[in-house]
Amino acid sequence: MAADPFDQLMASADPAMIVVTAAADDDRSGCLVGFHSQSSMDPHGYAVWISKANHTYGVVLRSTHLAVHFLADTEDGRRLAKAFGTRTGDRVDKFDRITWRRGPQGVPILAGCDHGLVGRKISTLDDGGDHVTVTLDPVEVWSRQAFTPLRLSAVQDLDPAHDADEHPDHPR
Repeated sequence: MAADPFDQLMASADPAMIVVTAAADDDRSGCLVGFHSQSSMDPHGYAVWISKANHTYGVVLRSTHLAVHFLADTEDGRRLAKAFGTRTGDRVDKFDRITWRRGPQGVPILAGCDHGLVGRKISTLDDGGDHVTVTLDPVEVWSRQAFTPLRLSAVQDLDPAHDADEHPDHPR
């Protein structure tokens, strides 16, 4: 049986994986994300797409800033992908075994991640799909050197904590 052409095209793109973290009130959350992109050159802008099924979704909606952690294809990168991609903040504190610090507006910045940014949330777009788009204005950026990103193909063996269709608004 032939693969769906769209799925085949997207799998071939093999996107880099990131971890997005957020904080609002006394709540913090984070999730593994494969949908993200630079969204503007001048001024700089970045966009992430967050699954409505994730605990992080609710925190993102209430937050003013997000951190975007670019994962390197290293042991630390795979460890962070597993920690934020296979556990759900609905049931566990994903930060309990992770070293992190408070960034701008309290957003968690993950130790062991040498590449990332914190962005002020500019807009949120819900077009009815299973993810929402969040655009960011970078306020802090760090990257020590060029790196090889951790790709989707390298984390295919991870079992996600939620399927996309677990959110009640997802069309079934």
